[in-house]
Amino acid sequence: MSMLEIERERIMKNMKQQSVIFFDIDGTLLTHEKKLPVTTKKAIDKLKSDGHVTAIATGRAPFMFEDLRKELGMDTFVSYNGQYVVMNGEVLFKNPLNRQSLEELTAYALSHQHPLVYMDHEDMKANVPNHEDIEKSITSLKIGRLPAYDPHYYKGRELYQALLFCSEGEEKQYEQAFPDFEFIRWHPLSVDVLPKGGSKARGIEKIVEKLGFPPERQYAFGDGLNDIKMLSMIKNSVAMGNAEEKVKAAAKYITKSVEDMGIPHGLQIVGLL
Repeated sequence: MSMLEIERERIMKNMKQQSVIFFDIDGTLLTHEKKLPVTTKKAIDKLKSDGHVTAIATGRAPFMFEDLRKELGMDTFVSYNGQYVVMNGEVLFKNPLNRQSLEELTAYALSHQHPLVYMDHEDMKANVPNHEDIEKSITSLKIGRLPAYDPHYYKGRELYQALLFCSEGEEKQYEQAFPDFEFIRWHPLSVDVLPKGGSKARGIEKIVEKLGFPPERQYAFGDGLNDIKMLSMIKNSVAMGNAEEKVKAAAKYITKSVEDMGIPHGLQIVGLL
């Protein structure tokens, strides 16, 4: 066997061992105080040094986790629960909200005194000024900014997600009235508004199709209701110890809580550390 053939065989062997790991942000990478544990960063650095692909899968907008991406050195991510996907710094997939349906949703929500925040890949705008529910929920993300007021931001541009502000249970009327959308609660005061069929799982599919990794080399960590489809789809899925029971039921493995070295522990469970 020639040296070239030996090197090619070595590269192919390493490729076969390479895996891709998707991480949710809130309650998974970040604690409930929105801090990145040192042990989590070290674990991800080790994954990268071992040649694995690490990626983020979040409901957040891209501009809400720029600093985290830089800190972790990740330029592949699924944002807006799968509606805006970037691989190696390049946009791979976009799935905007239906504009006509969003206009109808806006009118309906205003008639019920439920405000909205419109979101694209660069910014977010509220359709009402200075609303307490918007301030409370967005502030909980600790991103250092609130949406400015622009009731017409949804016109003439692609929006990948909206936030609807209503009490728990009130989203049921929207689910019946707007079949083009899915409504997933992320805060006691707010739900994500996504295109029907949109999910982190769908966004992840776009990346793994491009990478060509088999199911046994795909991993995902999550804790929220918007992680259920992702955890159900990925063969080696891990729910955080701080996740709700229905989220844990969707995962193959359960690790410790995010504050209790949940990420490194979970990586050890699945054999990546």
